[in-house]
Amino acid sequence: MKLKKIASLSLAAVMALSLTACGGGASEAPAENKTETKAEGGAAAPAEGGEVVINFFHRWPNDPKNSMFKELIQQYMDENPNVTINMDCILNDQYKEKIRMVVSTDEVPDIFSSWSGTFAQEMIASGNVSELNEMYEADTDWSSAIAQASVDGFTFDGKIYAAPWSQDGKVFYYNKKIFAENNLEVPKTWNEFISVLDALKAAGYETPVVEGLADNWAILHYLGTMNQRMVDPAVLTKDYDPATGEFTDPAYTEVLKKWQQLTSYMGETCVAIDHETARNTYFATGEAPIMYLQFAEIPMLEKAIPEDFEYGFFNFPAFEEGKGDANALTGAPEGFMISNKAKNPEECQKFLKWLVSKNGGEALTTKCGDISSVAGAVDESNALPAQLEAMDIIKSASTLAPWFDNACDASVYTVYGQGAQAIATGDETPESVMEQVQEAAASLH
Repeated sequence: MKLKKIASLSLAAVMALSLTACGGGASEAPAENKTETKAEGGAAAPAEGGEVVINFFHRWPNDPKNSMFKELIQQYMDENPNVTINMDCILNDQYKEKIRMVVSTDEVPDIFSSWSGTFAQEMIASGNVSELNEMYEADTDWSSAIAQASVDGFTFDGKIYAAPWSQDGKVFYYNKKIFAENNLEVPKTWNEFISVLDALKAAGYETPVVEGLADNWAILHYLGTMNQRMVDPAVLTKDYDPATGEFTDPAYTEVLKKWQQLTSYMGETCVAIDHETARNTYFATGEAPIMYLQFAEIPMLEKAIPEDFEYGFFNFPAFEEGKGDANALTGAPEGFMISNKAKNPEECQKFLKWLVSKNGGEALTTKCGDISSVAGAVDESNALPAQLEAMDIIKSASTLAPWFDNACDASVYTVYGQGAQAIATGDETPESVMEQVQEAAASLH
């Protein structure tokens, strides 16, 4: 058997960019993520001697995920001696820039990672993404194991365009001991939530709910959920479309007023700290009893809390006057798409089905702590109790609402996030921020 190496796509120009951590609190990127370039550009042709080459591009250059992918790919190549997987990866923001640049060209990778929802639609609009319905229908033993809610995030007009790899959600984590000591119930409505925050403040907790508002993505996670809860779904769909967005509905201003109210409970230092600091220094120590966190952060939190720390979950409370689905869960699956320019589509499907499987899901959970979209990959043998509870919450959600920064145009959500941060510092009002958002939306059409 010939010695194989995990090679990379030709992304030198993008790799020269400064790599910044993605929205989940990733560690610093490794200095080098390449070994040897075996295939330039996008769609890979069979190598000499009939060998198949597949170019694989994703957004996780940090460990443990980078090492996990290397191990999985090496395992697959060992089992399939005629296949070489060329892997490359860059962090979140640079990945978005690169894949948007190449997806409409001949440089599109054979297999690449994608968020669901609007981002997936953007990829599909390129005309270079394969429909996978036949792959799902031809192997129901494989496809039936994938969570339907995750598949739905990549389904448009009845056509499936990706194999979901992981799923996530965002909820409020709360300190069970503190809630019990103060006879507090989990809130289900916004007014109940505010009453809980008032009670905690009266009990001496200066920061009843904490967030690191120095991270714009953390602010956007709040705003996306709050808009989904408050605004009429038809209006939200229209406004999140760059071609029709206006953001003139008064409900958006009401959301920012509630955001202003909520940030008053986050303490004076909230605008100066990042999300990771808020989680590890305030919530994990018991100084702040509540924090809005992703399920993907469970392993990170477990490392930071003392042994006797018990936490629970509750979904974002319903707005009494809200028109959105209060049973929706903010979060989204991520998956892998196959280019319709791939020279070896059957081999790409074979590898993707192998990757998105119980074997790959077990690696994702045990090595990285993420929740797999594959049934049976997460159980008592390889997952924390909190992760199993998270899995149940995802399954019981009426729908998965996309992250705000995947739901609308960057020029809109950037203004939104910066404006909301300025509301927290007292430098802007909800009304003035919405005027800026409306101007940003109008500039797109």
